[in-house]
Amino acid sequence: MTGEPITLALQPQIEAALGTLRHGTGAQCLSDHAFSNLYLFREAHGYRYLPGDWPGVAGHTYDGTRHFLPLFDVAVAPPAVLAGLIQAHGCLYPVASAQAEALPAERFAAVASPDDADYLYEASTLRDYPGRALAKKRNLVRQFLSQHAPHAVRFDASQADAARAVLRGWMAHKAKGEGEADERACLEAIDHAPRFGLEGFVHRVGALPVAFLLVQQLQPGVFAVRFAKGLDSHVGVYPYMFQHFCLAFERPVHWLNFEQDLGHAGFRRSKRSYRPSALLSKWRVALRGG
Repeated sequence: MTGEPITLALQPQIEAALGTLRHGTGAQCLSDHAFSNLYLFREAHGYRYLPGDWPGVAGHTYDGTRHFLPLFDVAVAPPAVLAGLIQAHGCLYPVASAQAEALPAERFAAVASPDDADYLYEASTLRDYPGRALAKKRNLVRQFLSQHAPHAVRFDASQADAARAVLRGWMAHKAKGEGEADERACLEAIDHAPRFGLEGFVHRVGALPVAFLLVQQLQPGVFAVRFAKGLDSHVGVYPYMFQHFCLAFERPVHWLNFEQDLGHAGFRRSKRSYRPSALLSKWRVALRGG
């Protein structure tokens, strides 16, 4: 197997490259372009780091497609280099729309699956849940607040045990066994939150932790929701904690990126129910005719 496993020791060099890719992308920044995402899901995707003049991370998507995640702007790379990477690793993925559009169409073919697209929401939508389409979310928040008197605590190391308790409750309600769903990644995110720049809140009702939210800033005012877990016994806690974050976070919040739905029907229904402002396509680039 080529390359080397994704370890914490690689964070500085990989994050520096991804930071260059993120720079200036604003709300169009892909949720994948962060070291935390690569590290936390390294086993699920079999990620391997390949250094060199044109570095990247090789692995496979959730649907099993082999790919190479470029740690450079593909629009400035020689076409022969890109062709060689595609031949060696299957395809380039994820490639942002602006980069994919800059590739010579006679040589490269780019396709995007709705299963891969990031869900992007204006913070004002989640602050107010305006209009008839989001009336159910408004009502859920009202129901939650009519039944409970929640208080939020900024996430830090002192709140890690509370977040783990919520995760255990969430796993039990979903009838998930140890290591299933995203449990392992979530536990590592809790452990390494400061290192990865993960921020958020733990929500309690009385002494009971009922939900937590961990987000990561991708660009000024743009945050990826990495983990959101709540106890289903507290109906309405999810729309409440998204609203709370947009209202209470100490820095400006303009956009939230809820990441992709992976083609999972339940995820898709849930994410669409919040009425996204846009879906950010992630392109798979292959050789034309290949």
